[in-house]
Amino acid sequence: MDPLWLAIAFALGLLVKLIGFPPMVGYLIAGFTLKYFGAEPDDLIQTISELGITLLLFTIGLKLRIKDLLHREIWGGASIHMLLVTLLMGLIVFVLSFSSLHIFANFDWKQALIIGFALSFSSTIYAVKILEDKSELKSAYGVLSIGILIIQDIFAVLYIVIVAGKLPSIWAIGIPVLFVIIRPLLLLILDKIGHGEILVLYGFFLALVVGAELFKIVGLKADLGALIVGILISNHKKAKELANSLMSFKDIFLIGFFLSIGLMGLPTLQIFKVAIVLALAINLKVILYFFVLTRFKVRARTSLFTSLALANFSEFGLIVASIAVAKNLIPSDWLVAIAIAVSITFIISAPLNSKAHKIYSNLKDYLRRFETQNRLIYDKTFDIGDAEILVFGMGKLGLSVYNQLNKIHGRKVLGLDYNYDIVQKLKKEGIIIQQDDASDSEFWESTFKTSNHHDVKLIMLCMNDHKSNVFAIEQLKITGFNGNIAAIARFEDERKQLEKMNVDAVYDIYSEAGYGFANHVCSSVDIGSSR
Repeated sequence: MDPLWLAIAFALGLLVKLIGFPPMVGYLIAGFTLKYFGAEPDDLIQTISELGITLLLFTIGLKLRIKDLLHREIWGGASIHMLLVTLLMGLIVFVLSFSSLHIFANFDWKQALIIGFALSFSSTIYAVKILEDKSELKSAYGVLSIGILIIQDIFAVLYIVIVAGKLPSIWAIGIPVLFVIIRPLLLLILDKIGHGEILVLYGFFLALVVGAELFKIVGLKADLGALIVGILISNHKKAKELANSLMSFKDIFLIGFFLSIGLMGLPTLQIFKVAIVLALAINLKVILYFFVLTRFKVRARTSLFTSLALANFSEFGLIVASIAVAKNLIPSDWLVAIAIAVSITFIISAPLNSKAHKIYSNLKDYLRRFETQNRLIYDKTFDIGDAEILVFGMGKLGLSVYNQLNKIHGRKVLGLDYNYDIVQKLKKEGIIIQQDDASDSEFWESTFKTSNHHDVKLIMLCMNDHKSNVFAIEQLKITGFNGNIAAIARFEDERKQLEKMNVDAVYDIYSEAGYGFANHVCSSVDIGSSR
């Protein structure tokens, strides 16, 4: 790749980040900028892009449970939403076809439905990046969002098989059997492989060879193979470590994907007008997400956050459109129009997701009207009972805090976490814990305004996401909480922000860990007196 490409991608990515947008928006703009100055996509950029997508789906698989996809709100919500959006977007495009724009020459309702179907997908890459940046991949809405995206990906695979005429090899039937046979071996190797670069290399081997290449050989979608292999080993104790070790590689390779979208082509004025209309129609897609999910007993807050995470068009829509263009089902101009629309929706979606909590806080009274009387068991707000100390974020640090406080205060300590899996696991271990989200304004309202839990004397905020800690502190100030607040910080700027908010105690993870380690060693080892 030309060094100039990297320089432009870095410069625009940094500039966009400084003004509050995700860097990926800058990479998209970099792609269009390079295209404007005559750059063309080459084999290298395409290879990097494909590697990024493959690793992305593999890491999703490492964090996914099959049973999550079996929830009605996931497979039912995704299917109904795709049908409604396909019809609605198809209708909008068909109505536009009566204009004089050349892109609609010899246009018919079948072409409108194909374009509507391409626009019914939401971006897996974008949604996962948003969720990872907010540390909410395993939240109720994070699991729901990823589940819906996986169902959409399955529809994409079916489309490719039917329309592209790429029937799988007869050997594809043996893939499930092969995976059942080799899974114990894959897990055994993961047990023995240790850490460091060999673990990273094994991750590449699983994603690109065992998954992608094997599926490609039998005529199935390569990316789907990477996803399924990730799911196969997702229950292993090293799955999370493997996903974290691949994260930086995945992020770098995905830059190629965003550049490649911009390099697809520059729009004419007419194509750009159509792309603007399509991008604005994303609002209808968001409304339909919210309406469909609330009909499946999903809480208004979870439905809104899911809708905003999926408030975009997708790279899979581009794949659908490219196959349709190759089969002469739609004009090639539509591929550029959809690429522009995808880019615009990424830009629209970024501030919506960064302000999601505030958006819900302002609209919650109206949005709650759409909730059903009964709600999903994993999507409720619970009563904290007579707890006096709350520990939010029950990861390694939070669990250590809980155990130490529990030795002193016993059942007065309550752990809280938004991750359903963590909550269920710790409950089995005898931990007093329940599922709640510190970034949920409804939790603070119901706990401190409505229920008047004045027994709470201390709140420990141990969440990895600094924004969630800040949001929780803001909500506590609004409710008039007069107890003590303690929060963790990983960086100097985070510590200073928390201190400005008058937090009673700020725990700098790295410096305090060193202090604690030194004290532990000095109390455990006799090093004698200095001379």
